[in-house]
Amino acid sequence: MNSNRDPDSALTQPASVDAVIDLLATEGYICDRRLATAMFLSLSLHRPLFLEGEPGVGKTELGKTLARCLATKLLRVQCYEGLDVAQTAYEWNVARQMIEIRLAEAAHDVDRAALVRNLYAREMLIERPLLQALTQAQSPVLLIDELDRADEPFDAFLLEVLAENQITIPELGTVSAKAPPITIITSNRTREIHDALKRRCLYHWVEFPSVERELEIVRLKAPGASERLYVQVVEFVQRMRRLDLFKMPGVAETIDWTNALVALNAIRLDPATVHDTLGVLLKYQDDIVKLQSGDLAKLLDELRAHALLDAG
Repeated sequence: MNSNRDPDSALTQPASVDAVIDLLATEGYICDRRLATAMFLSLSLHRPLFLEGEPGVGKTELGKTLARCLATKLLRVQCYEGLDVAQTAYEWNVARQMIEIRLAEAAHDVDRAALVRNLYAREMLIERPLLQALTQAQSPVLLIDELDRADEPFDAFLLEVLAENQITIPELGTVSAKAPPITIITSNRTREIHDALKRRCLYHWVEFPSVERELEIVRLKAPGASERLYVQVVEFVQRMRRLDLFKMPGVAETIDWTNALVALNAIRLDPATVHDTLGVLLKYQDDIVKLQSGDLAKLLDELRAHALLDAG
């Protein structure tokens, strides 16, 4: 089942790095220049983009936003332990196959060769996201999310898809993409991804944003706070990330915390409110205890020393 690439199926893509930044901004994604460069090169060179970084820095959101910006379909593989071909690429419709077998047996006129062809016809195939990504008329965004959660053998299975935009189905042959997908892979680096897979991608480590960019993001994503509160929240979280925590708060947590403070009618940070809302920022009790045991007071003192927090 080989398919030839159709040049008319290609999407209209941004013509420069600046155009990528502007395009993503239309959907509320604030992108730094290094990440925008990686995205532009991925689009221009038709190479998968492999994004690693701490949870909550916007890796998954980039894929979702790009699909909206390009007005194309998003196909997502959410990885987990035990993931295999049946959940991600294809599987045979066993129920329909059994019906075909029973109908043939009931007819008492079984042409075995014809029956086998019917059992493994294209119509008997259930497409999962990886195969769907190769059969679209217009290039979709294929988001392979949190690949590090999947088992290592799954890395090897992806090689054919990433390198050649095709999947080989033993009973049918090779399915090749007419409109190759725009592939984004994310990893939180809980395990190392196989080198052979990384070599087929462009690589980018997504950093936590600078103070200025995080402020821009939070203003956009968490409207309703005072400017003083925005500054205090971002400065506090930025300093918190310097601590030895099991799980540092990501941008998503900064946004959630800001929204929580707005819901509490806070117009500025105060020690009691910070203490009571640490569970919005931190997801592990050991980290919360560490803050409450002394680090919280130190962070608040730092903000006061820089005139970012009221004395008292």
